[in-house]
Amino acid sequence: MTTISHHAIGLIELSSIATGYLTTDTMLKAATVELVLARTICPGKYMVLVWGDVAAVEASVAAGIRVGQGYLVNDLVIPNLHPQIYPAMTATNTVPTTGALGVVESFDVVSTILAADASAKAAAVDLCEIRLAMAIGGKGFYTITGDVAAVEAGVAAGLGILEGRGQVVATVVIPRPREELFREYL
Repeated sequence: MTTISHHAIGLIELSSIATGYLTTDTMLKAATVELVLARTICPGKYMVLVWGDVAAVEASVAAGIRVGQGYLVNDLVIPNLHPQIYPAMTATNTVPTTGALGVVESFDVVSTILAADASAKAAAVDLCEIRLAMAIGGKGFYTITGDVAAVEAGVAAGLGILEGRGQVVATVVIPRPREELFREYL
């Protein structure tokens, strides 16, 4: 089995579910990448997310863009991805349930991932989770924790990305959340 280094993430969002299946197959055949997820998302779109080294992810996404023409809603390649992104998207991280809580909500998946990466790179925060599109109307959000100043800086960095893309829904920083809030939502 080939070992894949996870240095980049690539995503394609399409307005056609059928074309989404074809695009997924094409992306996986175009380069040695790992499929993180491929699924329908609200409202009736399809998302493909791959992981791998930068060149492979770029080749995979480029192939997906070619096949998805006419149905392409958005695409994304983030090289040098912050190492907390993957565990936050796949709920495989261990996060402390102390400290401030920041929540950043976006209108789209691509902006959510870009903002989460910016937050994690800008401040000493822990990414709790990243939720993408399923059962939230196609939106995305992520949560971060750390000391109040770090969470405020992380939220500000994510907000800067979202404002630049016109994708802000809302952000909050809760300085001393009750522990139950972490158990309920994270």
